[in-house]
Amino acid sequence: MKWEYRECCFGDIIRVKLGSVYHYGLFVSDDEVIAFGLPPTAENLKNQQNIKVLATDIDVFSCGKLVETAVLSFKEKRRRKSPEQSVAEARARIGEGGYSLIHNNCEHFVNEVVFGESVSEQERAVREKFRKFLSEKK
Repeated sequence: MKWEYRECCFGDIIRVKLGSVYHYGLFVSDDEVIAFGLPPTAENLKNQQNIKVLATDIDVFSCGKLVETAVLSFKEKRRRKSPEQSVAEARARIGEGGYSLIHNNCEHFVNEVVFGESVSEQERAVREKFRKFLSEKK
């Protein structure tokens, strides 16, 4: 998946970089972005068991940072659910909990509502770095 700074459209996967991590959401409008929790600031992550899927506006979602929009490849476009299906599924999950920074985060959420697969490239990258670190220690 590639990313661009461009105007967001209904059903787009969006993200914002906050420190060394990205926060992901599903764009509905400037007044509605559906995400698993608020942006992962130290304050917002204090009580992870209370993090829920929610709808917020683009300003709260972005924390004043630039928002990137996913540019799907041909293959990704064929795999994705329609924007209407993705938004309906995301809205139906508002209030859902079970957040885990590693196993069930905002990136897992958007990939699940858009592609039907709960995956996180950030998680995979961290696990790969950890495996490499452990193999170098041997």
